[in-house]
Amino acid sequence: MPTSVNVAVVYYSSTGTVSTIAKAIARDAEGAGAEVRLRKVAELAPQAAIDSNPVWAEHAKATAGIPEVSPDDMVWADAVVFGTPTRYGNVTAQLKQFLDTLGGLWQAGKLADKVYSGFTASSTTHGGQESTLLALYNTIYHFGGILVPPGYTDPSKFVDGNPYGTSHVSGQGDIPVAEQTLTAARVQAERVVKFARAVKAGLAAEN
Repeated sequence: MPTSVNVAVVYYSSTGTVSTIAKAIARDAEGAGAEVRLRKVAELAPQAAIDSNPVWAEHAKATAGIPEVSPDDMVWADAVVFGTPTRYGNVTAQLKQFLDTLGGLWQAGKLADKVYSGFTASSTTHGGQESTLLALYNTIYHFGGILVPPGYTDPSKFVDGNPYGTSHVSGQGDIPVAEQTLTAARVQAERVVKFARAVKAGLAAEN
């Protein structure tokens, strides 16, 4: 019987692109046999800023029922897949705020030996996708986590071209998530589950 695996998909999304990818990764991880928690990070922007953008306001309303992530979700997970839009080539303040609350778990060693991966979106092709994921992965090194990017491990990766993680170019919000991005999400989710299962089984065999 395959080793059970818990996967947390933790993301921030203002207008919905990253949220769409997060839901796809969660669905595909479940399809690969994992128990999944889909969690958003807390919003830090003032309500006036949200209301100033109708798409942002609508997305906030549409995803109100998705639970906010807590440190307990990190403890529960065997693998964590983080999602964030690019912000000047870096992760969003909202995701960074959550990461900064994890010091206690980090000190206790409860973030180590888990599988981690990431995904992102930007307005333009060269809008910081790679640097955003690399910045995110710097945190994983500090956790003592096991980084599992998609790499060029599937023929489809030579089409979407991003070995760091699933990514999408959204334009001004007018380029919807389509088959190429959804295929990348599936490849990444299945790879995360595969290696999380192998790591968990290997650690259990040692103990």
